Amino acid sequence: MSEDKDATHWDARYRAAQDAGSTVWSREPNRFVVAELSDLPPGTGVDLGAGEGRNALWLASQGWRMTAVDFSAAALAAGSRAAAERGLDLDWVVADATTWEPGEPVDLVLMAYLHLPSAVVADIAAKVSGWLRDGGTLLVVGHDADNLGSGAGGPRDPDHLYHGAMRFPGLTVVRNERVERAGAGGATALDRLIRATLTSR
Repeated sequence: MSEDKDATHWDARYRAAQDAGSTVWSREPNRFVVAELSDLPPGTGVDLGAGEGRNALWLASQGWRMTAVDFSAAALAAGSRAAAERGLDLDWVVADATTWEPGEPVDLVLMAYLHLPSAVVADIAAKVSGWLRDGGTLLVVGHDADNLGSGAGGPRDPDHLYHGAMRFPGLTVVRNERVERAGAGGATALDRLIRATLTSR
């Protein structure tokens, strides 16, 4: 998601994929999400900018009580259908991820490929510690700044990419590194993986 493409644009893109019997993104969860969160006991979680819900659906299948937030109603409708097919129960919230906030503390906040201007991401990051229960986890996965020159895919605006100097006030960062994955056509994509926890109030 980016600020120059609004919900109307994304609704059209998701509907076109659905009309073709497909999805915009993979139906499988992101592999870093799986690797980083498989060790956590299930609780309540939020997937910001969830799209069609692939990560939220996987988390729900692991016992998490998930809320998937996205400004595209078409994307969430696709996710809701997939949840019904799998017998999963999630909350699907059509809202702007830059202004939405949970009504009560949660155990997990996931931001997977939520690409927005750095100032907007910093604003969200500054609020996350107030969303989490003690011991809660923030997981951020997105295209790394180095991906622009050395990797495949992702936003072309460097201000929409993630980097190691990002700050998460009130949280303890336990992992912050550049990681690689196979992108479209087998090309290597460079991502930034950040995991942080709220250790005490």
